[in-house]
Amino acid sequence: MKKSIMLFALLLPLLIFSQSRSVKITGTIKNITDTIDRVYLNYVINNQRVVDTAIVVNGRYSFDVKVNEVMRVQLLAKNSNNQNKKIKRRDLVTAVIEPGTITMENVDSFSNVKITGSKSNDAIKKLEEKSKPYTDEIEKLSAAFSKSIQEKKTEETKKLEKQIDELDEKINVEIYGNYVKKNLSSPIALLALERYAGYDINSDTIEPIFNALPLAVQNSSSGKSFKNKIDIAKITGIGKYAPDFTQNDTLNNPVTLSSLRGKYLLIDFWASWCGPCRRENPNVVAAFNKYKDKGFHVLGVSLDQPGAKDRWIKAIHDDGLTWTHVSDLQYWNNAVAKSYGIQSIPQNLLLDSKGKIIGKNLRGEALQEKLHELLD
Repeated sequence: MKKSIMLFALLLPLLIFSQSRSVKITGTIKNITDTIDRVYLNYVINNQRVVDTAIVVNGRYSFDVKVNEVMRVQLLAKNSNNQNKKIKRRDLVTAVIEPGTITMENVDSFSNVKITGSKSNDAIKKLEEKSKPYTDEIEKLSAAFSKSIQEKKTEETKKLEKQIDELDEKINVEIYGNYVKKNLSSPIALLALERYAGYDINSDTIEPIFNALPLAVQNSSSGKSFKNKIDIAKITGIGKYAPDFTQNDTLNNPVTLSSLRGKYLLIDFWASWCGPCRRENPNVVAAFNKYKDKGFHVLGVSLDQPGAKDRWIKAIHDDGLTWTHVSDLQYWNNAVAKSYGIQSIPQNLLLDSKGKIIGKNLRGEALQEKLHELLD
């Protein structure tokens, strides 16, 4: 009998991933003063972002999603007459869906939603509740952070940013990391692992946990996508030689990474539209001006958007970024960013004179401290 129970427990994740091949979402909108005539659903499958649209008829909307795995999705309520209106939190819903039929009831505001039919969503909500003391504090600090930026209080901004990062790390490790280690067969184990891993994946820590997940999860579309991120992290970690690449500079001349060997080199991923990047630029400028004659150089890789070359170049001039710059102007599809697994910016890698990665995400004073250690 015990063997049968154990077998059923082991098969449960497989059943979740294989019994049904679609998700039926039906929603109702009640007591919302804003006129909502359509709902957008967006998610990522097979490394491609999908956006679907449902027309709201008599306060109802529905989606048929052709997937057979647990995944996170976002729903956005819009009025077609106000397409350019700024998106507000009350117009957004983030949910975890799974094969089967799911109902959503949006009452008073679109974000105030009751979701039934997704045990995976229920499980994620429990983790979010555990995270709430941290997220509440992050929200307060974020408001103070924005105010300090407006008032140009640089030191206070740095302090607040550090506090926010520390709290976010606590959520990742204490809530999501502990959960996945204890619940490898949970249908949300992969989602929890992705949150625990963060944007800068430590493959030595994360890969063993991923390999312990059920094979059905590992072989799912989301599982394969995450495995690819782990594989990229393995070749872009500290001590590895940075993968070579070639991309055009602002004059459309090709620049190859390996051609810049011989100096300590910072590969700086940024974009003109990225507020945090622009705030970090003065720190990079200060480091560059101090150490450029001692064997240090910077290669900026921009994730600017198609058709935005003028903005990219203007930002370079406005911020005084007098080093080498490249971009294919493909936004998040920038070929270099994808090959390096860049999922957020700003991010950077510091290479030694032979192209070996010796530092990652050195921001603020940390970059100058590292260069002082190496070059002074």
